[in-house]
Amino acid sequence: MADQPGPKPGHFLPGGAGDSGTEGKPVERGAAPLAAPTPRLSKAAEDEAAPQLRGSRLDGPGISSARRDAEAAAAAYRTVFQPEPIPFDPNKKRSKLLVAGIVAGVLLLVGGIVYAGVTVISKSDGLLANPLTTPSVRDGDGAAKPTRKPTADADVLAKNPIYTAGKLAAVKCKEPGFRPTTLDNVWSYYEAMISCLDNAWKPIVTKAGFEFRSPKLVIFNEGQETACGIQEKVASYCADEHGGSVTMPWQELPDNYAKNKAGTRIYMAQSIAFVYGAHVQNLTGILESSGNLRDQAKDKAAELEQDRRQALQANCFAAAFVGASRASFPISGELERQWVYLMNHSGDENHKKEPRDHGSIKSHALWMGQGFAKTDPGTCNTFGAPAAKVG
Repeated sequence: MADQPGPKPGHFLPGGAGDSGTEGKPVERGAAPLAAPTPRLSKAAEDEAAPQLRGSRLDGPGISSARRDAEAAAAAYRTVFQPEPIPFDPNKKRSKLLVAGIVAGVLLLVGGIVYAGVTVISKSDGLLANPLTTPSVRDGDGAAKPTRKPTADADVLAKNPIYTAGKLAAVKCKEPGFRPTTLDNVWSYYEAMISCLDNAWKPIVTKAGFEFRSPKLVIFNEGQETACGIQEKVASYCADEHGGSVTMPWQELPDNYAKNKAGTRIYMAQSIAFVYGAHVQNLTGILESSGNLRDQAKDKAAELEQDRRQALQANCFAAAFVGASRASFPISGELERQWVYLMNHSGDENHKKEPRDHGSIKSHALWMGQGFAKTDPGTCNTFGAPAAKVG
């Protein structure tokens, strides 16, 4: 929700990977993974509903568990997925004898493998008559004929099996009792919410024929570098081959909670559900295919329309989850009033100086409203909708 640079190329939800670092250095374009900002609210929503995450910074002591320290979490993530390269030392001389020995060993190994392969083939006519794999067919000019056709990106988006997998079951998920007054509490709240989201989405994702993986959770301090780049008050999703991670801010939540308890509680639930919606898009191939079509868009207007389709679908997925868990959560009383206000007052019109990459107030109300009411991912097919409905 903070001011952000324009959208970057690649597979991402609109908004880029965060603002510049603490020293004003911009994030290298294309170097950071996917980023997904949380929904935008109007100025009235800041005062009356879920507030924007602005307020005092709460750095300092008071963190009771080292494993929940945001900096340690981000550092651990980088260690696994962004390891430092092994440096080359030009002053370190290598023994010529050692190099010669390595080369000789490699030659001996290759020679042994070739000999063993020839021996096995000569003694195994059955392997030649009944090969273990079916070779590709080649025509007269030697060109290989593909055995199957890839699924077009447009079909992945508009005809995805997730749309026909059925409704999310009524999730017996209660609102986590952790209030956002400390980092430990915020971490515990989002951990519990991810568990609820996993329980809601896993049956649908697997029924649609996709492998389910739970995302990792990273809590960051403002200006800290994570797998999504330098973070500035923006909840983000970082896609990778290991399942992706949700990276969430926390420092301004205590101040906002003191000012508007119900609004902040709803905002937190919607924020994590929205970013998790991007995770569902990643698991089902939607994220990659949407990025592919954005990369080949004819102009900026077409790029932004693709961004809006993606962001509105993630919000619709989030609303479907909230609708499925509304009885047990519960979404009632003041929480329901704050939720309805959020659905009907989020939109790009509230941020006229920023790119129109999330969707209008009218479009948010449409997609979030039907996701909440139907609890069916099939009602979230923004990619098959006319342009007028994703404005």
